[in-house]
Order: sequence, then structure tokens, then C-alpha cells
Amino acid sequence: MRILAFLTTTFPGAVLAQGWGNVSEPKEEVFTWADWWSEPLFSGFWMAWTRATCAFFLFIFGFIAILAIIEVYRPGGDERAGAIGLITTRGDRLFIGLLGSAYIFLAWIGLIGSVLWVPLGVAFVWFIFCFLKF
Repeated sequence: MRILAFLTTTFPGAVLAQGWGNVSEPKEEVFTWADWWSEPLFSGFWMAWTRATCAFFLFIFGFIAILAIIEVYRPGGDERAGAIGLITTRGDRLFIGLLGSAYIFLAWIGLIGSVLWVPLGVAFVWFIFCFLKF
């Protein structure tokens, strides 16, 4: 900490070169779809509800409702042996698809960055593969 204080007082140009000189300057307001998609819907709520989190939970609950409706017409879970020899039901395939999609997104964010359209496509392909081949 002493070294940082010494460098800050001795070489203020080095601090300004890092961008700390313009911290208080107002930023230019530019509308982007990413901001719209991730802006909070409710203020002061316990969870950061954005359009993205709402879409995620609606997808999950919608898919569970679809599986419940299918279960009424074709009971038993539609057990079958999959690509790697697991005997899975529809619920198992949903869980494997969701878990694999989460790993795809986490790996993408960790290795590549925050542009998430490519892993979204990969996750959809993985999800379809899970339901057709597992």
C-alpha cells in the first residue's frame, strides 16, 4: 500500500494513464439491446429480475408444463437407452440438457467472453441432441 501511495504522489501521470483521471466524467448514453435485455424490471426487489431471468424461468416452467401434459397422454416417462447406454426418461433428458447447457455457457464465459449468442446456439443443439439421442 505504501508503494502505491508513493507511486501515486510521485508519478500522477501513471495513475491518469490507467484511466483514473476520467472516472467522474459523465458517460455518453447509447441505447443497446444488451442494456434493454439486462436492465432491472423491479427496483428494490430481493432478486435482480431482468428480461433475461424472466425468459429463463418461463422457459424452464414452460418445458416442465409441456412434459406434464405429455405425461398425461403417454405415461411412464418414455424410458429408453441413450447414446452412452443410460436408460433415461423425459425428465432425465430435460435435466441432462439443462445441466449440459449450463456447462456450455459457463465454459464459454470462462474461456471466450460475454457474447452469448454462439453458446445459445450450441446449447439448443445440445438440448435437441439430448432429447433425440439420450
